[in-house]
Amino acid sequence: MARHYALKLLGYKARSEKELEERLKRKGFTDNIVSSTINYLKRIGMVDDRSLAESLKREALNIKLLSLNGAKKFILSRGIPRDIVKILFSSDENRDIENSRKIICKKLKLLRNYSPDIVRRRIYNHLLRKGYSYDTIKSVFREIKFE
Repeated sequence: MARHYALKLLGYKARSEKELEERLKRKGFTDNIVSSTINYLKRIGMVDDRSLAESLKREALNIKLLSLNGAKKFILSRGIPRDIVKILFSSDENRDIENSRKIICKKLKLLRNYSPDIVRRRIYNHLLRKGYSYDTIKSVFREIKFE
């Protein structure tokens, strides 16, 4: 019964071990049944935190255009262990600058009818909400003309 429910949940979206464990426990299954179900799903390849983390990283950086810190928080919020996240983000360096430029170009098109001060403030606040650091925003703002 627990396997059927877990497969049903996985049919909606990919889930981490932690997310699946929480959902199964909330449904009323015992710890023993939950752990055996998760082990079975891991064995057949239906639950894999590493591949889920890679997929979430691509989504966070390429689609949502989050900063590296924002992407880490996004992945951690889905129940991926910290050690996997640490390994996953060990090679990214200049991604924040590149993504912040993309966001600014998009926002400049949308805000072209506003004064430069309003545009600058709105873009600055948007980048902060996406998780970009002050230093990153400042360095990208030096390159962009708000006119």
